[in-house]
Amino acid sequence: MIYRELGSTGFKTSIIGLGGWHIGLKKVDEALSIKLMHAAIEGGINFFDNSWDYNEGISEIRMGKALKNGLREKVFLMTKIDGRTKKEAAKQLDQSLERMDVDCIDLVQHHEMLRFEDPHRIFGEEGANEALLEAKKAGKIRFIGFTGHKDPQIHLHVLAVAKEHDFRFDAVQMPLNVMDAHYRSFAKLVVPELVKEKIAVLGMKSMANGVVLNSKTATPIECLHYAMNLPTSVVIAGLDSMPVLEQALEAVRTFKPMTDEVVAQLLEKTKKAGSDGAFEPFKTSSIFDGTAINPQWLGEEPEKIQALMND
Repeated sequence: MIYRELGSTGFKTSIIGLGGWHIGLKKVDEALSIKLMHAAIEGGINFFDNSWDYNEGISEIRMGKALKNGLREKVFLMTKIDGRTKKEAAKQLDQSLERMDVDCIDLVQHHEMLRFEDPHRIFGEEGANEALLEAKKAGKIRFIGFTGHKDPQIHLHVLAVAKEHDFRFDAVQMPLNVMDAHYRSFAKLVVPELVKEKIAVLGMKSMANGVVLNSKTATPIECLHYAMNLPTSVVIAGLDSMPVLEQALEAVRTFKPMTDEVVAQLLEKTKKAGSDGAFEPFKTSSIFDGTAINPQWLGEEPEKIQALMND
């Protein structure tokens, strides 16, 4: 396994992380999901991703079961919350702690920052970040980050609003794959800012649940190697079977820093397919937008806004 610095947190995490969504899918029964998590730890994977909304809580419950008997200490545990209000964020965080049966989560991230208004909501009065700061002070969480998959400009906006509130994120998660370089690129626009600020870069959707592979322009190993070749602290992968887990571990075993020439050749192969975002539907459609389908997860709109509407 290859380990990298997780931004400026002081932790070192495996270059491959285990994605929480897949371990709660109906096609993956509980026994298999726990077997996968144990095998991942044995293979050197120490970054476990999850979210409050994954599979109606099943993903967090299963992860909690897998991390019994001293295994919790072997992983850097991350989950995400959707609430934009302090009240909703605190409620969701407490549910996540209960489901995973832990006293502290290493990293909690504001999930799906998809709209330009999202950072204003979490940093506003009685906003979600107040809940996370209080939780950090209480020892319930160690670090705070945010995620999003829609547009790099929104990520940059979130970082700018955070700076206006004298707040610095510890980690930021985004899609990083062979198609991203050609269309609304997070790698080109967001990653350099994070590296400059020593904020951990968390990559996801290296294959976009197989959608990138449907382009027939890159192999799974090439997709993983490309994401690992970026200044990522960890590349989070959906591991829903033992062969897929072994594929991820093989990608680590065979990884070598890619030369500019090799990267250029890979991007040339994917250029046409990646030019319009067709193979990155999380950027160009609402299919991946859980909080758009379930706006109640965000919590109520700010009271000030409601008062203005009533006036």
